[in-house]
This record gives sequence, structure tokens and C-alpha cells, in this order.
Amino acid sequence: MTRINVTVDGVTYEDDVEPRTLLVHYLREQCGKVGTVVGCDTSNCGACTVLMAGTSGRHSVKSCTVLAVQADGREVTTIEGLAEESGQLHPVQQAFHEQHALQCGFCTPGMIMEAVDLLQDNPHPSDDEVREGLKGNLCRCTGYQNIVRAVQAAASAMGNGAHRAPEGEGMPGTPVAEPAAAATDERVPEEAVPRPAP
Repeated sequence: MTRINVTVDGVTYEDDVEPRTLLVHYLREQCGKVGTVVGCDTSNCGACTVLMAGTSGRHSVKSCTVLAVQADGREVTTIEGLAEESGQLHPVQQAFHEQHALQCGFCTPGMIMEAVDLLQDNPHPSDDEVREGLKGNLCRCTGYQNIVRAVQAAASAMGNGAHRAPEGEGMPGTPVAEPAAAATDERVPEEAVPRPAP
């Protein structure tokens, strides 16, 4: 067993793990982050995508290709960690909901996490750049058009800088959600947010 210390969605976990344990299984089984789904276990589908902080910032990784020991000393953000504690969805989550960018919802957590990474690197992507940026994530239901629309809507919502963390708060430039305006005080019902079964 190997002792690791990983910060997941802002909470630090210290655990003993088998050196061969995949990050996806560690997140689900030891941290209870079941929103990170196991899809193909071969890195083909992208359903297990999470964000992991490294020396070059926070980027997406397919957690079925990363060992839990490789996350030692790092910060990992899962789909559950994107929304504010108040329940306010991240702009990418909100856009996926508003643009109907999901059907069965199985690929949605990984697709959203990859879209967040894409928008960190390219805040104003073309439709082709969105498709290129998401090419490692498969969706068998939607035909992708609404996913592209959702990423573009999120880019637009985040483009005015209203959804950027102030310097020194979290990771600089990390997208975060702002409180909803009083005129549009609509909340997404809890049952509308896709959550895979454990």
C-alpha cells in the first residue's frame, strides 16, 4: 500500500492505496465522487474526465489512465466540485442544461469537464475548435450539435469575465459561477441534474 494525499473538490484526503489503483476507482470508491463515471476503462470514451492541477495549471485528464498515486500532492476537480456550495451551477453545467446537451447523461460529466478545460485554454473557440477540443469524449445519444451549442453558450456567458475567480482566490482565472441575477432567480431542480447511480 502507498500513502497518498490528494485534494479533491477542495477537501484533502489522505489514504493508503494499492499502487495499481486507477484514479477513477479511487475517486468513486474512496472519495465517494460517483459523478466521475467508469465508461470504457480504455481511455476511449472520456466519461471519466476530471481536472487535475499540475505544474502547468489545471487540465483535463482521463482518470482511467491515471494512477491514484500519480495524483499524490495534487488537486483534482470532479463534476461535483464545479458547482458552487450554494448549488449555483458552473456556466458550462448551466449551458448544457439550457441547450439540452444531454440525453442519457452518461457522458455528460466527462464532456463538461473537458469543455471547462477547453474554455480555459481557448475562451472564444469556433465550432470546429469545440469539436476538435471534445474529440476525445464520445456521446452516443445527442449527435453533438447541442453539445457544441452549449460550449459556445458557456463561452459567451464566461466571456465577459463575470465568471472568473479573482486573482489569489483559488487558481487564477478558474471559472466559477456568479450568483444568479435577481430578475432571473431560476434554479435548476435537483432532479434535473444528471447523477449516475453508484
